[in-house]
Amino acid sequence: MSSPLLQYVEALSRVVSDGSLSPAELLAQVADLKRELVASDDWLRPEFSEPDPTFYRQYLLYGDPLERFSVVSFVWGPGQSTPIHDHTVWGVVGMLRGAEYNQPYEPGQEGMNPKGPESLLEPGGVLTLAPETGDVHRVRNAFSDRVSISIHTYGGNIGAISRSVFFPGSTQSKGFVSGYSSAVVPNLWAAR
Repeated sequence: MSSPLLQYVEALSRVVSDGSLSPAELLAQVADLKRELVASDDWLRPEFSEPDPTFYRQYLLYGDPLERFSVVSFVWGPGQSTPIHDHTVWGVVGMLRGAEYNQPYEPGQEGMNPKGPESLLEPGGVLTLAPETGDVHRVRNAFSDRVSISIHTYGGNIGAISRSVFFPGSTQSKGFVSGYSSAVVPNLWAAR
């Protein structure tokens, strides 16, 4: 029997190979697949769910060999958060454990400004991002006393993509490449 992650990757490969989908249709189909993946919390291996006491971790779970997508677990230690940042590619986030707050941002005359209220993503919940509709946000663990884990899928190798962080009250930004916390990538086919 295939693992839930392998089933997800196989279905995701078919979706991103379908050249007839509009960007909105692609996001909707990936979001449906993500809901199925995060509906149960019994498949993420412990080595891809370890927090760091200082910074959130980004573990590569699967990197498409053609770099059409990547699947990553984000492990949020208590109270950890990201800076305001962009992605430059589409993304679909599903909450596996705990909860996280998502605050979208949009450009203004003084720099990036909050766009609407902060939203709470709880287990089983999914959100989508795309450069065309807004991919700038800040994310934080909803809890100050426990770990939260979300599973992200991006339309490229997110650990190697040049992106930007933004500073509150400023029009300045700084480029970065996130990389990964993973020492190894899991062999999804070993348990087939």
